Amino acid sequence: MKTLIHKANTRGHADHGWLNTHHSFSFASYFNPERVHFGMLRVLNDDIVKGGKGFGNHPHENMEIISIPLKGELEHKDSMGTSGVIRKNDVQLMSAGKGVFHSEYNKNADEPVNFLQLWIFPKYKDIAPRYDQKTFDPAGRENNFQEIVSPLESEGTGVKINQNAYLYLSNLTEGSELTYQIKREGNGVYVFVLRGDLTIAGEILGKRDGIGIHEADSFEIVANTKSEVLLIEIPMN
Repeated sequence: MKTLIHKANTRGHADHGWLNTHHSFSFASYFNPERVHFGMLRVLNDDIVKGGKGFGNHPHENMEIISIPLKGELEHKDSMGTSGVIRKNDVQLMSAGKGVFHSEYNKNADEPVNFLQLWIFPKYKDIAPRYDQKTFDPAGRENNFQEIVSPLESEGTGVKINQNAYLYLSNLTEGSELTYQIKREGNGVYVFVLRGDLTIAGEILGKRDGIGIHEADSFEIVANTKSEVLLIEIPMN
């Protein structure tokens, strides 16, 4: 087993006034040659957007873009004609494919929205753009791995991604233990701690810490306190 640790206070950070953001991997003006990506995971941004503000219409291509709201409401519009609002317990996935434009705004003027945005390199390039969104019952992740993103070609329960990737949310009670089994040979897992204190693969981690694990078949997660984690399993090559 090989691991790498990204402590919360080592992430890239930018405060633009309307946007307060932390980057687990190199993004925009933050560049760290040792933190460009983890396997096919290219971006993991932890964004807080002020009321009424947001990202204007902008393009993407050949990237799988996942948005996971943690607090507040995020409004989405794109060139495929999709529009809507996502909230906590929703997961949104946009396969940019051969090209798409979209915008993201805080729907509310009086409170911030906090969401995670992930970019994952696609399995197939230049596909037709595609949008998927789903609401998940949080009860399904209590001391369990709730699948929120599944490969397009699988029968998984998550929103569908153009990659051999799997994402899970898990809420753990204090003292609980879970074993994560890696789904595909050659895949690794990046675990991002949303809250709490855990021991993962023998390493003690806290809120917004991350750990990358690869060259392993499985690993243990122990909740030292009440905790919440996001697991991102992706091909390493």
